[in-house]
Amino acid sequence: MTQPVAAQKAPYGVAVEAGRKYYWCSCGLSKKQPFCDGSHAGTGLSPMVFEATESKTVWFCGCKATANKPLCDGAHTKL
Repeated sequence: MTQPVAAQKAPYGVAVEAGRKYYWCSCGLSKKQPFCDGSHAGTGLSPMVFEATESKTVWFCGCKATANKPLCDGAHTKL
């Protein structure tokens, strides 16, 4: 598998903390969406690290089709 699976056709709003790292699931298989739980093993895909520069709510992509990984760019509206 080299193409991700859409976990959902909407973004995940997450309150992030400044200075903390988050590991975004890029394969769509994680049971802890939008974050990695290791389900990508053997898929050829890897999680993407997102480091928050400020504490705020960000919208992580749920469809895995965004061009602005790991954040939503509205690509789910075209699926």
